Amino acid sequence: MRRSAAPSQVLGNAAKKPKFTPPGKSVAVCPKNETKEMDQEMKLKERDEKEGSASLLSKLYVQNQNENFTQSVESTGQVKTKATFNTDKCSKVEMKSLNVPKADSLVMPRPNASHQWAFNKSGLPVVDVVVDPYIANNLRPHQKEGIIFLYECIMGIRVSGRFGAILADEMGLGKTLQCIALVWTLLRQGPYGCKPVLKRALIVTPGSLVKNWKKEFQKWLGSERIKVFTVDQDHKVEEFTGSPLYSVMIISYEMLLRSLDQVQAVEFNLLICDEGHRLKNSTIKTTTALTSLSCERRIILTGTPIQNDLQEFYALIEFVNPGILGSLSTYRKIYEEPIVRSREPSAAKEEKELGEKRAAELTRLTGLFILRRTQEVINKFLPPKKESIIFCRPTALQLELYRKLLSSRVITSCLQGRLENSPHLICIGALKKLCNHPCLLLKAIKDKSCDPVSEEHDESSLYEGVIDVFPQDYTPDTFSETDSGKLQVLVKLLAAIRELNSSERVVLVSNYTQTLNVLQETCKRCGYSYTRLDGNAPVSQRQQIVDTFNSKFSPAFIFLLSSKAGGVGLNLVGASHLILYDIDWNPATDIQAMARVWRDGQKHTVHIYRLLTTGSIEEKIYQRQISKQDLSGAVVDLSKTSEHIHFSIEELKNLFTLHEDSSCVTHDLLECNCMGKIDHQNTSSEKPSVSRSCQLGQNHGKPDSKKPLSMSQLMQWKHFSGQCQIFPDPFLERIKENVSFIFQNVTNSTSPPNKT
Repeated sequence: MRRSAAPSQVLGNAAKKPKFTPPGKSVAVCPKNETKEMDQEMKLKERDEKEGSASLLSKLYVQNQNENFTQSVESTGQVKTKATFNTDKCSKVEMKSLNVPKADSLVMPRPNASHQWAFNKSGLPVVDVVVDPYIANNLRPHQKEGIIFLYECIMGIRVSGRFGAILADEMGLGKTLQCIALVWTLLRQGPYGCKPVLKRALIVTPGSLVKNWKKEFQKWLGSERIKVFTVDQDHKVEEFTGSPLYSVMIISYEMLLRSLDQVQAVEFNLLICDEGHRLKNSTIKTTTALTSLSCERRIILTGTPIQNDLQEFYALIEFVNPGILGSLSTYRKIYEEPIVRSREPSAAKEEKELGEKRAAELTRLTGLFILRRTQEVINKFLPPKKESIIFCRPTALQLELYRKLLSSRVITSCLQGRLENSPHLICIGALKKLCNHPCLLLKAIKDKSCDPVSEEHDESSLYEGVIDVFPQDYTPDTFSETDSGKLQVLVKLLAAIRELNSSERVVLVSNYTQTLNVLQETCKRCGYSYTRLDGNAPVSQRQQIVDTFNSKFSPAFIFLLSSKAGGVGLNLVGASHLILYDIDWNPATDIQAMARVWRDGQKHTVHIYRLLTTGSIEEKIYQRQISKQDLSGAVVDLSKTSEHIHFSIEELKNLFTLHEDSSCVTHDLLECNCMGKIDHQNTSSEKPSVSRSCQLGQNHGKPDSKKPLSMSQLMQWKHFSGQCQIFPDPFLERIKENVSFIFQNVTNSTSPPNKT
């Protein structure tokens, strides 16, 4: 019997080189050379079509809800044990003669008859488009669905004549990998006669993520299979244009604006915009520049499709599929105004019904080309996560300074609406600095006094008499942790982590450089080794800083991180504890920061701590965050319930009130009865970890209680008073002296972690 051909005989000269060869490329079958196996394959296809596979594919075109989409994927991305692999150069090799992985193949849906009529005028044979098994075998189920979704969108299958998509998965779900799989597949294959769909692809990303994208391409495809060109100071666009070796170009948004003329001269077949929420304004230079590129196939990657308002949502839709929602004025009248009006506490029943109807209609229309999955889809693959919202008691100095600021003429005038060009932002900034540490407020006062020519009279008026509250020998440089409630909690928490889990590390996040300076000095005083990444770190070095910290040989115990620098795609799984020291108005900033450690690659139980100053403006900001998350859920997450009501206007406008008599204003707003001020301590000491009545569900309490969905979810969390005698969490037990209240939630608690 004749022996099967050796690899060198099959592949010719190419096999003589130690070259990293793609599995898909070595098993290609030309459609013109039909073998017995292909005949069997066609029979299988015909049988599948008779059993309803084709009808399910047609449903996928019109269905938009995630559950229907998943069902369609299961039918169209069906398992094929002997799939046909197509490349731009078809070889005449039978699959049985090669070592092909026996794992299931990921096959893209075949275009329907109308698509073939529009895009296959030459009558080329319709063939399977198959994702490289080397990548497909490493994909999570949701990533396979995402690749099929992106393929159908940019091929114009899901919406006729439209070729854009928004992949709005939350951080950590592998948006980068899904795009790499799509690009690599379509650079080598196509549904009509093996002809590749793409020749060149352009990826635009924040500067800090350019190297990360190139690193991911090399991780999955090696450096031989595909040449990726990154534009920087030393490598210009002209080099990409003049070389036939490169098929993918990666460029930062800033470099794109500088090299726009050169980029416009290149014909790209696919445009991918990472962190695409920065395109939320259609009038900014970046959006205008990208729109000027003559590329119909556009993909936006973002974890936050709605941040502040529905106009930003419209701008993203308009970019990927121009004109699909009509003009901006029409969109505002039909969708935005009714939806926003229905969220107001004073909305009438008819307005609420109309708003929900329009939100559902907008979801149906945009859901054809928007796919959003939350962290829940990979929870079962991740270790447990313990998230704690810790309310820290302010110190006596903080309380005295807070009262002084609230009694200033500026804030009084703000509350009475007497001042034009409302200086409330200055007042908010001063209160937030005070919550972080009084020394930051003192520094702002002294910087202001050293700048007499400044025209900010409101700020000077705000600080009148405040400096007299500080001790006479108090200076910004000689601060003490005992002056800040949050810093006291932080110091004790770090000590507990170091003592109980000496091998694990911490990410410490702040929104402000000056606060990071205070935290860095605290690390020095406590003798903790640290590394730091903020806006001053060179973009070219940021990925190296992250990689060094993630290494098991890293000596750093703490990673000091600015939440507004470094790129939101940075992966910090080298740490298993993350502490969010302060809070941002935009919930996406905090959510993305917290998602850095709980993602694929994490091996330990993850502990996340959010520090808030009790009764202060930080609690009000947290409540406003809930309002923004609620709006996002209404349109993108398909959460259409009757509980999309924010706090009352009086509560939201009550930013400048200090609640000294409450252990947690947020808990008070829940109308939860677990906090009996007399017997709560006894209840806690008897059964500290037993779920109380406030955790029974959304319908607890007053039947007409109007709470946002996320507030209802807070009812499901464990509630602990600072007076609790014993905390079930050993880390929280060490810090309870300076804590007034804690919300805690454990996600994926049944998953066995490698180490707790």
